[in-house]
Amino acid sequence: MTIFDSIILGIIEGFTEFLPISSTGHLIVASHFLGIDQNSVTKAYEVIIQFAAILAVFFNYKDKFTLKKIDLWSKVFLAFLPIGAVGFIFSHQIKELFSIQIVAIMFIIGGIIFLLVEKFFIPRERELIEDVEKISFKQSIFIGVAQVFALVPGTSRAGSTIIGALLVGLSRKASAEFSFLLAFPVMSAVTAYDLLKHYHEFSGANLVALGVGFVVSFVVAFFTIKLFLVFLEKFTFVAFGVYRIIFGLFLLAFFN
Repeated sequence: MTIFDSIILGIIEGFTEFLPISSTGHLIVASHFLGIDQNSVTKAYEVIIQFAAILAVFFNYKDKFTLKKIDLWSKVFLAFLPIGAVGFIFSHQIKELFSIQIVAIMFIIGGIIFLLVEKFFIPRERELIEDVEKISFKQSIFIGVAQVFALVPGTSRAGSTIIGALLVGLSRKASAEFSFLLAFPVMSAVTAYDLLKHYHEFSGANLVALGVGFVVSFVVAFFTIKLFLVFLEKFTFVAFGVYRIIFGLFLLAFFN
């Protein structure tokens, strides 16, 4: 993997990880066009840039990572349990689901769901929850169940959690923020597992490329989180729904 490849993939990971558009599909397309083989070195690189994205959440929400916020993190952990349990029990079956066709179809389905939720299901007759700390345990459980759908490749972890949050009455901004915080335990668990499984593969990796990818992914993810929240103060998720449908159709057409 070259430095150029590292920069491009770092940008894509940092930009797409926390948006409801699935980083998986975009990394697949980028790797294909860059001619990058999916080998052990690539896997080590993916672990590194994913870890960088996790740190971006921490540095954006340092005030939330204190003992004073134990109630909030209890709800975040509760929301994490469904995907943690299902992912652990059915890990082999989930891996067998992976294919370009499934990723593309889930992109399209997710896009349609976003459009439907925006048009019909966001409650307008009552006030939405604007403060992520005011979420209830019942709502956090529902969001956690919604996140399980993210185990299907192409669904998007951010997309499934945001939709779940919207359906239980969180505002667009609060839905995104809870999704960011929920990413921390989910991605930490995945990264820790991958590190244990692939730690020996780092010896064959280009350390300079890994370092560049880490920095790029962190910086892009850090600012993407901030800009996404600004975007949601004025706009809806309709644009993301349309984009998902178009990108899904592109995957079906290009890789068939």
